[in-house]
Amino acid sequence: RPADDEEEEAEVRWQEKLFSQFEVDLYQNASACQTPLDRQYHEEILKLEKAGGRKNCRIFTYTDHDRFTNLEEHCQKVTDSDHEVPSYLAERMANVRRRRQDRRPIEASSLKSKIITWEPSEEFIRNNHVINTPVQTMYIMGDLGPYGKLGRREYEHVLCTIKVDGNGVITVKPDFTDAKEAYWIELDGKRREVWKYTIENASVQVQPEEEEREQRMFRDLYGRHKEYLSGLVGSEFETILPGTLRLFVNGEIVSAQGYEYDNLYVHFFLELPNQWSSPAFQQLSGVTQTCATKTVGRDNVAYFCYLFTLELFFTQGDESEESLPQWPVLYFEVLSLDFWQRYRVEGYGSLVLPASPGLHTLTIPTWRPVELGVVAELRRFFIGGSPELEDITYVRIPSTFKGKRLSRFGFRTETTGSVTFRLSCLQQSKAFLETSALRQRMQSVLDRLGGFSQQSSVYDVLEAFQRARRRMREARESLPQDLISTSASAL
Repeated sequence: RPADDEEEEAEVRWQEKLFSQFEVDLYQNASACQTPLDRQYHEEILKLEKAGGRKNCRIFTYTDHDRFTNLEEHCQKVTDSDHEVPSYLAERMANVRRRRQDRRPIEASSLKSKIITWEPSEEFIRNNHVINTPVQTMYIMGDLGPYGKLGRREYEHVLCTIKVDGNGVITVKPDFTDAKEAYWIELDGKRREVWKYTIENASVQVQPEEEEREQRMFRDLYGRHKEYLSGLVGSEFETILPGTLRLFVNGEIVSAQGYEYDNLYVHFFLELPNQWSSPAFQQLSGVTQTCATKTVGRDNVAYFCYLFTLELFFTQGDESEESLPQWPVLYFEVLSLDFWQRYRVEGYGSLVLPASPGLHTLTIPTWRPVELGVVAELRRFFIGGSPELEDITYVRIPSTFKGKRLSRFGFRTETTGSVTFRLSCLQQSKAFLETSALRQRMQSVLDRLGGFSQQSSVYDVLEAFQRARRRMREARESLPQDLISTSASAL
């Protein structure tokens, strides 16, 4: 082929229309022009023909108003499979035009509006469920057909996609080559031609004065946006009384593993000891979805990823109480459900909420009660059901137990699987503001609330025991080794 056809360079401006050979042949005929855009292109092509024809050969563009832009966005694939069948969600999302130029203000967008809309309208849901930022798109194309056969649609390839959204973000895909290697396009055919192309930024660099002016404008914009967000949030926050602790727990039941049957679900509830309370709207129990297990290693694991939120309050009581303050306990039971809607108890367990703030990942083992004999196992296999606890708090100390000793002699159990929890704990109290010298050795937030002499005495006893044990270890290490060995042999 001629040497001038091997290489072509074009400088393209934003939304600049460069016609392809296919468009030139199409829009030259006035009868093929149906829309106002087609007739405009017809006039521009006639002007180009009078001026000597188009200067570009293989490089051309599709602007934001061309039919190709809408068709390309509508036919985007989710996977790289050649036999992909678009899902229901993909078809519905393809009908939403993201480049909305006539955006209406969102409902309740005034200052100090409600962040949560409890009764959203259909238009509100449609505008907020989909990314509706106005976007303008431009495609830089390449006609990679054989020499002398330009203008065929099957040889058109996208070289670069440029998008500019309403926030001023410019997206160039693929990126500028700069010092990197050129991009390759390999054609499928008899000759298997390979084309190379580079993308360079030909824009004029911004002047220092304009850059400084832009930075000032951004600082002003960010300051106004900060004031807008502060107005939305407000300053009316609920205060915490002295001697009160607020505990937030964002929990997740991650998984359950090692159980006998499939299709597991977890039922849990939280027990609040004395001096603990929760808001009236707070739900202290819940049930996860039924989850099928899959084999990971040697265990059958069911991934729930079930989220729950707890908000609790601890109020400091009288110091003369005999018992130490207790922490809330989360009781749970794992059950299985089969095809015939028969359920079986797979295990019981309990979890004491962490007393320290932060992220905690805990794996709790479980057990279940069993009966002696083969009949119980046959009943469990064929008709479902199994021995259950009438009071699930029997996992630890029953809430109705008032005695001094709890005997479980003769109660037969069997170890089953385990459940993994992920808890993010947040504590809020005015006791954290105290600057006391004893703050460094306080082990929990209950000590910081002060006033619990029993808890302090237990801590003092444990600290004295650790000091005595440390002194005994130091004295043993200071003795001669022959004396220690002689005394050991004499014994």
